[in-house]
Amino acid sequence: MDRASILFCVISLALSLLVAVFAFPLATITRAELDAAQTVTAAEQMGELELGEFGQVMILDLVDYYIENPPTEVEGAAPVRQVRFQGC
Repeated sequence: MDRASILFCVISLALSLLVAVFAFPLATITRAELDAAQTVTAAEQMGELELGEFGQVMILDLVDYYIENPPTEVEGAAPVRQVRFQGC
């Protein structure tokens, strides 16, 4: 390989490492946020969600609505493919 190719590889590797070093802290979450995300929360404790034009809606109301009105199949949708697990 010639000198220009090696120089390009070294500079691009260094630049990629530099971007990763500065971008990693922006992509991480704190330990408290991670613990909160992994903790199971009852629907009663979650409170309300802001749903834009629908306003504030309680989580329990959303669960009740989903139970009473399950999603229906869409016309023209692909059928669910049966997956068979077989050995070697």
